[in-house]
Amino acid sequence: MAMVSSMPATPPQVNPVNSLRDIGVPGIMTSRRKIVNKPSPSMVNDTIYVAVGKNVKSSKSNLIWAIQNSGGRRICILHVHVPAPMIPLMGAKFPASALREEEVQDYHETERLKMYKTLDAYLSICQGMGVRAGKLQIEMDCIEKGIVELISQYGIQKLVMGAASDKYHSRRMTAPRSKKAIYVCEQAPASCHIQFICNGYLIHTRDCSLDIGNVEVAFPMAQQMANSEVGGSPKLRSQSIVQGQNHGIKLTNPAQELFRRVRSVNDGHRRSLASVSDESYGQSGRSPSVFSMCSHSISVEPGLTPNLISDGSENELDLTLNGPFLINKNLHHSASPSVLQEMDGGMDDALYDQLEQAMAEAVNSKRDAYQETVRRGNAEKNAIDAIRRAKTTENLYKEELKLRKEQEEAVEKANEKLNNMKSQTDKVNEELRLALFQNSSLENQIASTELMIKELEQKIISAENLLQNYKDELDDLQIQRDIAVGEAEEFRRKQWEASSSAHKLQCFSEFSFQEIKEATSNFNPSQKIGEGGYGSIFKGILRHAEVAIKMLNRDSTQGPEEFQQEVEVLSKLRHPNIITLIGACPESWTLVYEYLPNGSLEDRLNCKDNSPPLSWQTRIRIATELCSALIFLHSNKPHSIAHGDLKPANILLDANLVSKLSDFGICRILLSCQDSSSNSTTQFWRTDPKGTFVYLDPEFLASGELTPKSDVYSFGIILLRLMTGKPALGIIKEVQYALDAGKLKSILDPFAGDWPFMLAEELVRLALRCCEMNRKSRPDLYPDVWRILEPMRASSGVTNTFQLGSQGLCQPPPYFICPIFLEVMQDPHVAADGFTYEAEAIREWLESGHDTSPRTNSKLAHRHLVPNHTLRHAIQNWLQSH
Repeated sequence: MAMVSSMPATPPQVNPVNSLRDIGVPGIMTSRRKIVNKPSPSMVNDTIYVAVGKNVKSSKSNLIWAIQNSGGRRICILHVHVPAPMIPLMGAKFPASALREEEVQDYHETERLKMYKTLDAYLSICQGMGVRAGKLQIEMDCIEKGIVELISQYGIQKLVMGAASDKYHSRRMTAPRSKKAIYVCEQAPASCHIQFICNGYLIHTRDCSLDIGNVEVAFPMAQQMANSEVGGSPKLRSQSIVQGQNHGIKLTNPAQELFRRVRSVNDGHRRSLASVSDESYGQSGRSPSVFSMCSHSISVEPGLTPNLISDGSENELDLTLNGPFLINKNLHHSASPSVLQEMDGGMDDALYDQLEQAMAEAVNSKRDAYQETVRRGNAEKNAIDAIRRAKTTENLYKEELKLRKEQEEAVEKANEKLNNMKSQTDKVNEELRLALFQNSSLENQIASTELMIKELEQKIISAENLLQNYKDELDDLQIQRDIAVGEAEEFRRKQWEASSSAHKLQCFSEFSFQEIKEATSNFNPSQKIGEGGYGSIFKGILRHAEVAIKMLNRDSTQGPEEFQQEVEVLSKLRHPNIITLIGACPESWTLVYEYLPNGSLEDRLNCKDNSPPLSWQTRIRIATELCSALIFLHSNKPHSIAHGDLKPANILLDANLVSKLSDFGICRILLSCQDSSSNSTTQFWRTDPKGTFVYLDPEFLASGELTPKSDVYSFGIILLRLMTGKPALGIIKEVQYALDAGKLKSILDPFAGDWPFMLAEELVRLALRCCEMNRKSRPDLYPDVWRILEPMRASSGVTNTFQLGSQGLCQPPPYFICPIFLEVMQDPHVAADGFTYEAEAIREWLESGHDTSPRTNSKLAHRHLVPNHTLRHAIQNWLQSH
């Protein structure tokens, strides 16, 4: 007998997302959130979503990491756009609520265009790396909530996002650090596998947890949002009761009724088949066969029927996951062909009719259950639609109330502005009235001022005429002053020549021009040893002694005034480190000094004529000697003396490299002046600056005031030259830079030997202090400079005495030796032959009846003796220093 069953038509498949979106379920599309480029459900499982920010540079490393670790999957750019709450306008920012809606929308549209360009830049990166990519964006006020909502809406299962900003990155970091990453890690659905990246490194992985046996079976995403809108109605919420790892799910609503009815039919059929099988087994002796009713699949509308999970029992429906949504498998029981044949042949007609009737009832029950399910789903959809419309109406009503309130506030503000404008208009009118009154007053003042200007112009013209008269008188007085000064200078010169020669002969010797010519072989160029600002310097033999003769040139910058200045100063000064003035020739403005064979310090620093370089010990001694000479000048009584032209060319060295300060032509005797600001006495001389530019005090150049601190500045430059051997121009900056950079050794003169570094550094710092631009910042030579240099000289193993001879005695200059006694003279006198003798020796020579010279045997012109005070002072100083 043929078995016939009536099967229901297969119900249409419904996409829950599209269906809920069509009926307007909130959460899919709102005025504040815009979702574009929605991925299809089939792409969710095969796509890696990468959360990126609006800064391509900071999110690029995360995207590249995701592409490199995608395993060939598609890439989808996920971005949450946050509209700016503050709108920039006219150089300031205003809240969106304070601006017109059109302005806010225009600015937000501009932001969206920038956002689209940013996403295109990410897509270009993917395209450049040969990866298929799409983009998914949402607009919300919170980035982390937007990411969680996108995960929930689209059932995203693989997500890559940043763990923290690059500045917080650490290789030891094992968990997300940013608030966004922490929120997504905690709030995202458990089905999403999230990898947190920072600076190209995987920091943390949150695995998905989908234990279907222990997790509540929920509706698809759209149904959940529908339930949330309804408010948790039992008719719209899926209930699952977990009874163990392999227990079934209790079914409710129409699906439960359908399952119960099908199960009862199957149980009846099984009982019938069991009796038939027992009879057949007893009749034929064969083992019983399992008989299953064959039925077609029942398809339940997804999203409107609870999720069903089979525990393996044959008494329940078998439902599985198909993609992201739940559908049922074919519910059937297959009947063995052999059993059916036995049933067809051995079963009576009544039993077969019952079986056929039961099968028909089961089919009808399935159809009725499905139709009931569809009806309930439509009712739920209608309910959701009604709720949505109600909420829409409520929102429109609230918006209308808000607009009405805003309009009322706008009217109140307009009225207030109108009142303010009225008061401001009254105020402006009052100010205008006052301005007109002030304008009238100003016009009157201008008229009176113009009259005063005319009167002042007349006075100015008169004053200019008077000033011109004064200028003419001043010019006449200036001419008369110049004439008087010239006459006074001439008178002073004549008076010096006529009346003060006797006094000066007591201090130094006076030579005739003829003697000068003979001493220099008529100024033979071969005997010329130097050239200075005053004139030429010759080496000569004068009265049987080696001397240095400095003669004024016609084109010299110095003249009789400098000649007299040097004679006046050097005739009164005696110091071991100041050159000795032997005599002068007023007739030719010529000065005669002791001869110093080693030339100037400038020559020795430049190793002129291949002379050996000075050792660092000798340089320290020379600096100490120069300091001693300057202290002697500055402490002179009753007035200090400033040299004014201190430089290595004016420092001469004798045979034992003892330094002698020379060239006092522009030195000045300083005057004392009370300084009211510091209640101290300042010594200075106001004059036109002269000398070598690189050694001159900057304040002296600016003010014309020569002070002892001017010599301190020049001393600092000389000290730097002794240390480095470099030219004076720019030496201060060069040494300061080397000292600051820790490269002091690189600028020390290597020809001086191995400088002790600590000593050299102290000397350099002392020299830089002496070279300060402000003279008040410079140290005093005594005691500040002296107490540093003198211990250095003593510790360097160099004394201030002449070098010892072969007999161990100090070698005095030859002109200190008496030609008769052959000893250092104590009371030198000049005889008629021009030679200097010890007074006791020459008197004994003359008293013994001799009338000839002890040196030349020529007859003496007279028997008078003249004391040589200059030489006696020089000998006494030499004896005291030794």
